[in-house]
Amino acid sequence: MKHRALDSAFLIRHTVILFFGILTVLPFFVLLSLSFKDSTQFNLQRWSVTFPFHWENYDAAWQAIHVYIGNSFVISGVTVIGVLVISCLAAYPLARIHFFMKEKIYFLIIALLMIPFTLTMVPLFSLVIEFRILNSWLGLWGPYIASGQVFCIFVLRSFFSSLSEEMFEAARVDGASEMRILFSIVLPLSKAIIATLGVLNVLNTWNDYIWPVMVINDDRLMPLTIGLMVFQKQFTTDWGPLFAGYVIASIPLLIMFIFASKQFVEGLSSGSVKM
Repeated sequence: MKHRALDSAFLIRHTVILFFGILTVLPFFVLLSLSFKDSTQFNLQRWSVTFPFHWENYDAAWQAIHVYIGNSFVISGVTVIGVLVISCLAAYPLARIHFFMKEKIYFLIIALLMIPFTLTMVPLFSLVIEFRILNSWLGLWGPYIASGQVFCIFVLRSFFSSLSEEMFEAARVDGASEMRILFSIVLPLSKAIIATLGVLNVLNTWNDYIWPVMVINDDRLMPLTIGLMVFQKQFTTDWGPLFAGYVIASIPLLIMFIFASKQFVEGLSSGSVKM
């Protein structure tokens, strides 16, 4: 009886997991199927796979959004590099160097995590206008880097503090400077957590819509999220290219996660990021 109960519980648990797994994956298969349909197939056979596949949908979608994808690469790439460089340079002294009011400065930084972004949008927009960087990538990079580094400093400071003190003492005895210790010892040991933070920052900037739509009006500078809205207006009744555009827009994130998945999982399981 005990074995039967365990088998029943095992079956129920995995059935529930499978059900929610299918619910997670199903929308992506529907999206992929819709991206190959023309208007007639979409109206008459929306939820089934239809033949022939209309590959020209992808050509039309690519011609319409490739500029926006390039813009998003530039915006996200510069943002992630800026966030990680500044966060590492800020987190190391907060973790390993003693200086006046260090703890107070650290608590002031992490206190910013408690402030919702919606409360800072209006003053931040006023600063962007004041600095005359409206309708430029600087108007995106500055706020993205400033807001993104708070969480990264919090995580990296905790991780750097957990490293063995003996390594730092031995390096200092050998005459290594603090910058040499950071780049030769700390950063190589922090690859997984840095990769995790990089992936999270790419997701935040790549998928953000509200701030870019406030700052960017020039069609040549628009990131992908705004570009897809423009694209949607162009293909209001032609659904195939529209869904093909959504598929193309998701491919860079899928490729990034495939290549960074090992480091991402290592960073999450290291105990430094609690999701």
